[in-house]
Amino acid sequence: MNKLKYDIPAAIVVFLVALPLCLGIALASGAPLFSGIISGIIGGIVVGMISGSQTSVSGPAAGLAAVVLASITKLGTFEILLVAILIAGVLQLAMGIFRAGFIANYIPSNVIKGLLAAIGILLILKQIPHAIGYDKTDVDNFSFTQGNGENTFSAIANALSVITPGALVISLLSVLMLVYWDKTPFKRFKLLPAPLFVVAVGIVLNIIFSKYAPFLAIEPTHLVDIPPIDTSNPGAYLHLPDISHFANRDVWFVGITIAIVASLETLLNVEAVDKLDPHKRETPPNRELVAQGVGNIFAGLLGGLPLTSVIVRSSVNVQSGNKTKASAVLHGVFMLVSVLLLSPLLNLIPLAALAAILITTGYKLAKVSLFRDMYQKGWSQFVPFVITVLAIVFTDLLMGVLIGLAAGVFYLMRSNFRNPFSIEQYRLHIGEVIKMELPNQVSFLNKATIKTALWEIPDGSKVLINASNADFIDHDVLETIQDYRVVAAERDVQLNVIGLREKYALNDPIQFVPVLDQETQKKLRPHEVLQLLRDGNERFKAGRCFEKYYRDQADATAAGQHPMAVVVNCIDSRTSPEIIFDAGLGDLLTIRIAGNVISREIIGSLEIASKLGAKLIVVKGHSSCGAIGLAMANEHAHSIGAITGKIQLAIHQCSADHGGLGSKELRDQIARQNIENSLAEVINGSEYLRGCIERGEMGLVGAYHDIAAKTVQFGELVTGDKIDRYRKSDSDLAA
Repeated sequence: MNKLKYDIPAAIVVFLVALPLCLGIALASGAPLFSGIISGIIGGIVVGMISGSQTSVSGPAAGLAAVVLASITKLGTFEILLVAILIAGVLQLAMGIFRAGFIANYIPSNVIKGLLAAIGILLILKQIPHAIGYDKTDVDNFSFTQGNGENTFSAIANALSVITPGALVISLLSVLMLVYWDKTPFKRFKLLPAPLFVVAVGIVLNIIFSKYAPFLAIEPTHLVDIPPIDTSNPGAYLHLPDISHFANRDVWFVGITIAIVASLETLLNVEAVDKLDPHKRETPPNRELVAQGVGNIFAGLLGGLPLTSVIVRSSVNVQSGNKTKASAVLHGVFMLVSVLLLSPLLNLIPLAALAAILITTGYKLAKVSLFRDMYQKGWSQFVPFVITVLAIVFTDLLMGVLIGLAAGVFYLMRSNFRNPFSIEQYRLHIGEVIKMELPNQVSFLNKATIKTALWEIPDGSKVLINASNADFIDHDVLETIQDYRVVAAERDVQLNVIGLREKYALNDPIQFVPVLDQETQKKLRPHEVLQLLRDGNERFKAGRCFEKYYRDQADATAAGQHPMAVVVNCIDSRTSPEIIFDAGLGDLLTIRIAGNVISREIIGSLEIASKLGAKLIVVKGHSSCGAIGLAMANEHAHSIGAITGKIQLAIHQCSADHGGLGSKELRDQIARQNIENSLAEVINGSEYLRGCIERGEMGLVGAYHDIAAKTVQFGELVTGDKIDRYRKSDSDLAA
């Protein structure tokens, strides 16, 4: 109930906009005038109550006016058309029950935004004549070509030659009031929305003009025109369907046409209105089809026009600040009450005031910022958006959307054709590997570009085709890959194809596995291994890690290992070297100890690593280290002191005092110094390792891992000529 203070004002505004539109659509459709009112009432009350949308407003739509006019001409009478509307409602109900609303999920957002912008532009263009007192056009006719032989622009040109001064004054004042409403004290009154105030001011101004400035008075032809109704005999205004024509093939053809067009327009509109909803609530499309089906069944039985969700009324509803679908239901109630009791009062409303409301709504839908944002998203988004806008403005809503969808599909196919895969080159310990990654959908359009890329790969390369993300691969592309296997064998190219779905599997063995063999390990030099670790960390940081083939690596390393490096690493769970350096099974030996400190046992492990052929020792610390934090807090309980005691030297070297013990910067500074101290302990603790480094058989390097940045910063590679800076004298060692 607390949301009614928002929904009631929004319902009043929507009702004021919808009432003349319902009459105008009935007039343009060649149907009885009250058939539009009946559909407006049904769209508000019946559809509003069943629909799951909190923002959509339904009623007779301009998009169906031409269909209705042609159908009445073809079928002969309005009563026979009602049978077709009844059939359309049943078909829509069935479509909702059998979940045909899924097609709404396949409408691109650039087309929907184009629809909203086009409606905004059309609202402005179509209402300009009404704003200056030229009301000969068909109300709510959103086609470029109008029923009276004019088009959108000729109507504006003609209107400029017959300006009604009073209408122009009211429309200009109304626009100013709507634009600056939030700067007035009236904005605090939720039950007095700006559009309602504008309508009231328009009525009062016209009364004043009539009494004191007759040359500004607005003639009845420029006011809302609701025919009087005999409340004692409302049944006289209801038309009933002529059921005797139920078996007529033409009736069924018209019914199917109305069902398809109305359903498409509804799904488009609810998608568009959901984009406008500030709370981003989603309308259940199948429930909406059910609601529209029930609404059209009622329309067919009671003598109404076919109805859909209507973008103009729905956008006015959102812009008026509605909160729930109560506003849609109430607008139908207000429409029912008004035609029964309030038509004399409503007939005092100047069309210029309503035009001002729609013009400001149109501006909000088609702001310049929307065009700028779409342009910044690139041509593939901007061009279909603009094509949709222009197509709707120069044709009609449904045709324009179809043209926009065609443009979107063209850009999708163009993008898919031009860039159907990504291709990258990786520098691994086994040499250069060229990786081609296939997208989710690989069609026959991609055959030429994939074939060209594969055939241009140099002889002797290692090639990986990764199809892990591909849910569909066209048979032509599979044939191209199979043909390349023959070419690869002749060009000494080792080819792996991985990730194929079982139905596509080509059943060829993996031709290379990224693991080190003894021969490659012997050829590696310490600086080359260091570069491989840097490259691996760059891949990890960029999120483009190489496929590991863990099962194949496990098989390949079962008989023996040939690691390229050994890493002394903290036990921290976020710093695993195999992941941080994008390494596979058998690539790294890892020693984990809190604080990456050095002990006799660790030095022994490093000596074993040298015996296994490792070419580089890495001592890796990291940011926000827990062991260093404990050392800074002087924690020595139990056996923790065996770790923190070794870190105390780095703390003293960094001149840590008790006042700065909580500093993150200080902790990281100590971590870096602790790495240097560990390097010195390795050199001074093992004559064997020192000799390996001096002879160039092994390298030694410190590394600092910034966890937040995902980056490993390596120090200077310690080689034979740089080893003295870490040597301690015999007296130091004795101490």
